[in-house]
Amino acid sequence: MWTGRFAGPVHIASGVEPAAAMRRIARQRGIDAVDGVAEALPYSDTAFDVVLMVTTICFVDDVDAALREAYRVLRPGGHLIVGFVDRAGPLGRAYETGRAANPFYAEATFLSADEVAAHLIRAGFSTLRFRQTIFTPLCEVQELQPSRPGHGQGAFVVVQAERPAAA
Repeated sequence: MWTGRFAGPVHIASGVEPAAAMRRIARQRGIDAVDGVAEALPYSDTAFDVVLMVTTICFVDDVDAALREAYRVLRPGGHLIVGFVDRAGPLGRAYETGRAANPFYAEATFLSADEVAAHLIRAGFSTLRFRQTIFTPLCEVQELQPSRPGHGQGAFVVVQAERPAAA
């Protein structure tokens, strides 16, 4: 369910969303949202410098296919940025335990940071850089929490992965 919430502020102009209602919201935010899925991106090879997937990876049907597609549409030297709830962290464990009762996460498959890294490497990405945030229970968060390098303590993880430059 991609609405462009995170894309607009970082000047990402286009995106893919299979649900018409979510595409409409993204378009209202000024994003050129097209019908499609991450496993079969409707873009040409090497079309982008950056691909952004925020809270998306847990909803794709085939993670490996989605990351191969991201790799395909990135130019050599381009970057994929994936933001996700780390299944190994306290928030991820709580979401995983209660996901059946949560209409938003009922269909989600949460991954750990190590699992995401393995998928990225299998897809051909290199130079993985992790950052993490949200170090207290969500109900206690009162202000923006700065990010820290790595993963394992924060509930929300962002990894930047590079499509290697051509040799």
